[in-house]
Amino acid sequence: MKKRISFFTIITFLFLGFSAYAQKSGGTLVYLVQPEPPSMASYISTSGPIGLVAPKIYEGLFDYDNDGKIIYVLAESHSVSSDGKTVTFKLRKGVKWHDGKSFTSDDVAFTVMNVLKKFHPRGPNSFREVTSIDTPDSHTAIFNLRNPAPYMLRALSAYESPIVPKHLLEGTDIKSAKLGNNPVGTGPFKFVEWKKGQYVRLDKNKNYWRPGLPYLDRVVGRFVPDASTRTAAMENGEVLYAAYNAVPNIDAVRLKERDDISVTTDGYSMINPVALIEFNAKEGPFANPAVRRAISLAIDRQFMIDNIFFGYGKPATSALSTNFKPTGLYASMPNYPARGDIASAKALLDSAGIKPDANGVRIRAILDLIPYGEDWRRAGEYLKQVLGDIGIKLELRYEDVPTWLKRIYHNYDFVMNVNYFYQLPDPVLGVHRHYGTDQIRKGTHFVNSSRYSNSELDELLASGATEANAQKRTQIYKKIQEILARDMPVVNLFELQFLTVYNTKLKGAYNSALGAYASFSEAYLD
Repeated sequence: MKKRISFFTIITFLFLGFSAYAQKSGGTLVYLVQPEPPSMASYISTSGPIGLVAPKIYEGLFDYDNDGKIIYVLAESHSVSSDGKTVTFKLRKGVKWHDGKSFTSDDVAFTVMNVLKKFHPRGPNSFREVTSIDTPDSHTAIFNLRNPAPYMLRALSAYESPIVPKHLLEGTDIKSAKLGNNPVGTGPFKFVEWKKGQYVRLDKNKNYWRPGLPYLDRVVGRFVPDASTRTAAMENGEVLYAAYNAVPNIDAVRLKERDDISVTTDGYSMINPVALIEFNAKEGPFANPAVRRAISLAIDRQFMIDNIFFGYGKPATSALSTNFKPTGLYASMPNYPARGDIASAKALLDSAGIKPDANGVRIRAILDLIPYGEDWRRAGEYLKQVLGDIGIKLELRYEDVPTWLKRIYHNYDFVMNVNYFYQLPDPVLGVHRHYGTDQIRKGTHFVNSSRYSNSELDELLASGATEANAQKRTQIYKKIQEILARDMPVVNLFELQFLTVYNTKLKGAYNSALGAYASFSEAYLD
């Protein structure tokens, strides 16, 4: 009987060769990228799959270790003036773009002022106080700020603020530039090939500015739509790394019992992910805040964590993650029951005049689901069931990533959408984009798709971004959370704990707080 050889095995053999695991230097890392990215343009989209690939190609001024400390990358030092309004970066010399051109301070100034501040989902908040950037020489970039912005220094990684080549983007349409699918960076790996529906291949940058790195000859990101096939590939050693629940939790808890496979929740400390529901707050059945509050009341958050995500997570209790407790900014809010309250949800709908028909149905709607895997499909099934209990009859819609992104953020063609957002190390970076009127930016991903607008909240967001006094800032964010608990343009579900499943042969891939969104420059195969 002939032994069947899987396509995965053939691909792995072709890419890895005979000595892939034999020494620290050399070999190919095959890892899962789930789902397939819509593009490689990390400078205009923070779509999760893009983050799994682009930071191997592009670099930021900084990286951060697992304790949150700065690791210098394209910047070799920085200083902040006594008034906090001038930040000077000394840039690394001898760095080349993958096409051989020299990296200079002009690239930094162009990236921040002409790309990130204008087109990136979070860039307008990260760099909101930057009024100009001086470049007195090719390796000095001086950021001039309207007000102090200490949070900006937490937003300078390759994932969050990739530095892009001015010579390839200047004068182009940034959103449709060729660079979007043919990236050219300064990072440890160079883009070689994107075979749609199968893989993206990155090869070692032999002229990388860090001598001796990267160790790997190649990294290959595989796209595998079927969850069971992804799990089998990990079990068989055909892929060695799977982050962001690419291997579903139900399988991860089983695989972690094996000697050759480990599972960790490390590598997500910089992002503070929160699962949530976005609403069309402008028109349609969920424009009424009472309906949104009723939905929040009905949901059994702990049930979702325990039965869909296998215990990994924490019920949301506010618009802010509990991870902001140490800073004093977080406050627990009403309308966020851990176990759900169907009776109160029904009573709220009744008092708002939204009565059930003869069939017990109050509202009929389509629930869109983030297309990132089976866990989210199961979350949708639960929400369909529980909201049916209060008379909201849902139809589920699950599409590919580009179609979903266009529907939610370009066309606003939705009424209710399950998603997750990164709140990041400071609310200015990750939370404000959800709610500010200035964040209604049609065509920009992962911003205020609800089109919620509240002038009082806008003023508080602006104050929270610039207030230096810790006690005053705490009071500002308490008021922000109170308003959002009342208006509920977004219903936070739970604080996510993503799992990374990896083969123990893979070493050195876990030094950055960005985890899978890091460069893999020090990764090697044992």
